[in-house]
Amino acid sequence: MAELTVIDNYFMFFKTIIQGRLEFSNQKSFDKVLKMYQYRTESYYKNDVLLEEEEIFNRDSSSLDVPRFVGQASEKSWRNTVSLLGYCSQFAVAGSMKAWMTDNGTIMHYDEIEPESDKAAVIQFKKGKKFSEEKGKETEAIQALSKAIEKHQGHANAYEKRARVLLQLKNYEEALEDYGKSINLDDSIPEAYYGRAEIYIRKGEWKKAISDLELALKKAIALQPMYWTCRMKKADCHIRLGEWEQASFDLKFFTNRPFKEDNPNYKKKAYGFFRYGQILIEEEKYDEAYVAFCKGIDHDQGTNHISMEEMFYYRGFSRMKMGKKGYMNDIKMAAAAGVKDAKSFLSELK
Repeated sequence: MAELTVIDNYFMFFKTIIQGRLEFSNQKSFDKVLKMYQYRTESYYKNDVLLEEEEIFNRDSSSLDVPRFVGQASEKSWRNTVSLLGYCSQFAVAGSMKAWMTDNGTIMHYDEIEPESDKAAVIQFKKGKKFSEEKGKETEAIQALSKAIEKHQGHANAYEKRARVLLQLKNYEEALEDYGKSINLDDSIPEAYYGRAEIYIRKGEWKKAISDLELALKKAIALQPMYWTCRMKKADCHIRLGEWEQASFDLKFFTNRPFKEDNPNYKKKAYGFFRYGQILIEEEKYDEAYVAFCKGIDHDQGTNHISMEEMFYYRGFSRMKMGKKGYMNDIKMAAAAGVKDAKSFLSELK
């Protein structure tokens, strides 16, 4: 017998995550999808799917609901399940599904499933979503999303998208109202909690923001960039309240996470090290603070949140607190660049 030298992924199992919700306009449509799900599971996929019908179909809300499925699966099972959910989405009027397959934390496959049909609510939502991503198209986005809501009053995703546009227009009160409606209709959408937290941050309501960011973290997963953005924003809120321990917890997670350059959090990494170093100084952990500032300086910049000169000042300060020589070069460089704390420090020495 020839020696087996290639392991076929067909026989391997990988971590799989599926979550989301698809909504149907009425019981007739719901019943039709349920029957088709049963038929296709048996006839097309020979029962090789990851989601049992009795666990995901909710007759009371006429929806297909997967709060979060986490398990080990073959690529074939994953593809079968995603294909079946995509088929069901043709009959949905609202909602979305997300599915990941990972290998040791690396995303192998990702799919986002949204309703695809000629239903008015679907068409208007897609139009509004597209406009919401284009600068200068805010009015068109609000109009289209409002029409989607008129066609389907329970359209949680449309409320969330409209709230995001209203937030961009700084219409905070109406945005808060829409975020609240979205959450009441479907409490599994992390973007709704995140968006509402952004408004609370702008209003200086730090505790409310923290509460919503914690909920966003529970509803999102660590494979999503938004999860780590929530960590950073939550840390900033704790800093505002002088809650150093809680801020340190979030920043430690954030700065330890490797981000690829196409991840929006990559450019925030230096700021994360900067804030983490400041917290460590407050906790009198000067050795760790020095390391954090060094990593921040070494990391690619690309953010306007901080200046390199500020980073050099705090690195010099932490080095001084460690009782090590060579700190003055960093502080003098920062002072020459106009960093006020560095200038004050040198004045006190004189």
